[in-house]
Amino acid sequence: MKATIVIGVIGADCHAVGNRILDHVFSEAGFQVVNIGVLSSQEDFISAAIETGAKAILVSSLYGHGEIDCRGLREKCEEAGLGDMVLYVGGNLVVGKHDFAEVEAQFLDMGFNRVFSPETPLEIAVRNLHEDLGLVV
Repeated sequence: MKATIVIGVIGADCHAVGNRILDHVFSEAGFQVVNIGVLSSQEDFISAAIETGAKAILVSSLYGHGEIDCRGLREKCEEAGLGDMVLYVGGNLVVGKHDFAEVEAQFLDMGFNRVFSPETPLEIAVRNLHEDLGLVV
């Protein structure tokens, strides 16, 4: 049985192309992908995860406001009974030029398991997700 994951683009971000690429890559890697699309709220991600029994939520943000849009997601997952949910976030997460190590630390402090820059090869994210979900590749 395939592990189910929820993907989407959070907040007022409408960057759909990258979302479709993620859908394709993770589907080809053997995951059951539930793609909630763009302009998605934290509640949309959580509802989809609950409804589908997802093992991970992968949040994309390319318009630079991920810091605002993602704040409190881990806490909302815990309140919904999803405390063990694997949370990934990736993209252009903050406005302006910042050292990625600082951005990564900020999102890890927010409760994300992994944080990816826009330059991260997708095969790394796929490998990480297999590892984090304890799946044999």
